[in-house]
Amino acid sequence: MTRITNYVGKSAVDNVTKAIAKARDNEKFHALLALTEARALERAKLVDEGKITGRLAGVPFVVKDNFLAFGAPTTAASQILENFDAPLQATAVEALEAEGAICIGKANLDAFAHGSSTENSAFGPTKNAHDITKVAGGSSGGSAVVTALDIVPFALGTDTGGSIRQPASFNGVVGLKPSYGAVSRYGVVAMASSTDCIGCFTTNSEDAELVLSIMSGRDQKDMTTLPDYYEPEVLQEKLTVGVVKEFMTDDVDSDVRERVGDYITKIKAAGHEVKEISIPIVTHTLAMYYIIVPAEVSSNLARYDGVRYGRRAEAKNLAELYGKSRDEGFMPENKRRIMIGSYVLSSGFFDAYYQQAQKARTLLIREFKSAFNECDILLSPTVPSPAFGFGENTDDPIKMYLSDAMTVSANLTGIPALSVPAGVSKSGLPIGVQLMAPYKSDARLLAFAKSMEDN
Repeated sequence: MTRITNYVGKSAVDNVTKAIAKARDNEKFHALLALTEARALERAKLVDEGKITGRLAGVPFVVKDNFLAFGAPTTAASQILENFDAPLQATAVEALEAEGAICIGKANLDAFAHGSSTENSAFGPTKNAHDITKVAGGSSGGSAVVTALDIVPFALGTDTGGSIRQPASFNGVVGLKPSYGAVSRYGVVAMASSTDCIGCFTTNSEDAELVLSIMSGRDQKDMTTLPDYYEPEVLQEKLTVGVVKEFMTDDVDSDVRERVGDYITKIKAAGHEVKEISIPIVTHTLAMYYIIVPAEVSSNLARYDGVRYGRRAEAKNLAELYGKSRDEGFMPENKRRIMIGSYVLSSGFFDAYYQQAQKARTLLIREFKSAFNECDILLSPTVPSPAFGFGENTDDPIKMYLSDAMTVSANLTGIPALSVPAGVSKSGLPIGVQLMAPYKSDARLLAFAKSMEDN
């Protein structure tokens, strides 16, 4: 697959023209909701004229359509924002454009990033890059597919509980969720503010390093951002890798266990120490996640009322306007999460559910810190199975949520996590391995992944 370096130094107009042509040739995958062709070509001409320069000068990329970006509406794949034109751009997009990168389109997602398959998009699902009968994963399915199809060398996504890593695994690309606060969330439609992370899809770990180094750093518009601690590094010593026992059970697909085993063998051959480690509390992370996150979702979605911006329903009074706008504008999964969140925050249930989940989250953070006292890197499958078929899990929300079982811990603890390709199943579907590192150890995580690609 194409690397970022293959685009640098070449005609930006040619780069953009070819990327847009590839996007149109692959419309059957429904990975993009809109192209930003006019603006992209305008910026490309400025790059070729030397008026825009930088480390990514002339490199095309795609953003998930919950990033505010110029050139096309920002819909979050929802009907309520179907015609919303952003008045500003996300900080991450601005940072990339400041280095000469050129956004060519907006990628499909589960509406408001609520989902694990991109089947919850109001504009139709995205198809897997390797098998159009399978889902792309979610919620950043479109971004994963445009990277896997080689339309662009990298794409941006958001990861609230695995929304970058899971579709990266399903489509055979690298998916990075940095430490919480590494990249500004300003200008990105909020899902759950305490777990949302801005990350990227690439074809290799070195490109992920470059993209993160450009996007990361303090932003006065997002007070949760960290000082610019990230600096790419080269791995010079052997590490201890802990295989999380609770994530390697018989419930994991046999093909996935085999590919993870192959990756572990590769790690050992490179001279690193591998040992099994137990983190018992991870068996409760989904329960924590689906209390804490819907609570934050219900709060963040309260602003979509049909009055301030977005789609407005025809109504006779204010109460009807609120009700109809939200009923028509939200997908069933959005409504489900709003109801769950409102319930756990309601009087009489806040202490019993939300507060208990937050206490358990503190214990989870402590157990991961303890595990990292023994290991430099933690390893697990990214997802328990390869990509599943369309409609296979849509009637069973619990089964759908279980696809996030191995990824949500990194969001609840704030640590960096990465999904890297580990091979394919017997039916040819990609399988990913998840690597996790201590908080703010993004550079060590990527350096390790890069060293394994070089072996």
